[in-house]
Amino acid sequence: MNTPKQRITVLGSTGSVGVSTLDVISRHPERFEVFALSASTKVDELLAQCARFSPRYAVMASAPHAALLAEKIEQNNLKTTVLSGGDAIEKIASHEEVDAVMAAIVGAAGLGPCLAAARAGKRLLLANKEALVVGGELFMRTVREGGATLLPIDSEHSAIFQSLPEDPSTWPRRIDKIILTASGGPFRTRAPDTLGTVTPEQACAHPNWVMGRKISVDSATMMNKALEVIEARHLFGVLPEQIEVVIHPQSVVHSMVQFTDASVIAQLGTPDMRVPIAVGLAWPERIESGAARLDFRRMASLSFDAPDAALFPGLGLAWHALRAAPGTTAVLNAANEVAVEAFLDRRLRFDRIHAVNMETLETVSPSKPASLADLLALDASARAAANAAALRFAA
Repeated sequence: MNTPKQRITVLGSTGSVGVSTLDVISRHPERFEVFALSASTKVDELLAQCARFSPRYAVMASAPHAALLAEKIEQNNLKTTVLSGGDAIEKIASHEEVDAVMAAIVGAAGLGPCLAAARAGKRLLLANKEALVVGGELFMRTVREGGATLLPIDSEHSAIFQSLPEDPSTWPRRIDKIILTASGGPFRTRAPDTLGTVTPEQACAHPNWVMGRKISVDSATMMNKALEVIEARHLFGVLPEQIEVVIHPQSVVHSMVQFTDASVIAQLGTPDMRVPIAVGLAWPERIESGAARLDFRRMASLSFDAPDAALFPGLGLAWHALRAAPGTTAVLNAANEVAVEAFLDRRLRFDRIHAVNMETLETVSPSKPASLADLLALDASARAAANAAALRFAA
């Protein structure tokens, strides 16, 4: 008896996680088929993916990009229907024929589609940090009420998920501490007073992972780890003080769980996003990911260090935001997105990203968001405050 193929929607298919997802899918044509793809601006890349995977739908974020894609789809005699805009992205995330959704849209723009997939009860492969950082309890409640299956795709959260028992009801009495590992990025050995001269090219040159520009900058500031602390708080139901971060430059141990009996279980692997993607696509089974195997005979050493608070001041904002008023994590996320964009545009010095985040947190006083509209309004307010701060701290 043949098992029906899983129909997959990939949101953000032209980004690094989306490309890796399609690579894993292509290795298992008997298990998966691509139902829909979405991208922001990369028309030619999405066209090539449509030619290879023949999705029913392809969605561009804007109407002009969609029109250009539709013209090229017709020229190449492809059968894919082209759509545009946020409503269309939510449509392909919640479509009744979709089995699983890879949520890999970067930033707060991915929150709406994630909520749509959760409400529709999909298997939701979450690579979008902001759904949890911005959405928080609202997002987790939607997952529960929609009957969705939430599987983390960040390498760190996937590692924790793989290290825990399959029954989440046992986690509270078993978990003592969650230990997130961080590579430390390209500047972990630099003196803090030298960071003012860092260029976007240097910040985006991650020593271990191939990632997009925004997440690469977040890795260099360790704001990615701050966001992951917030994410872990919601995913695994632990208290903020039960989450710890350690610097692990080799990126072999992807994270660890310390249990109440003092034992520690860790997940190890090569630094390749195809591993957690394969876990999410096939869970609870295991499938070939395409990643290289670890060779312990060639591994010189594994080291772990405490983060330097002077070098990575943004990391501590995670615990601050989690203990503050509901909605504060959404303010932090919006501020950081604005600050990183200003840095990449060379309007803000690297060492002033943290200053923008701090000033925005001090300026915006959130009230508890009860809906997506509330979250989007809070996001807009925080962005306005962060843009004003970025102008004051301009390079």
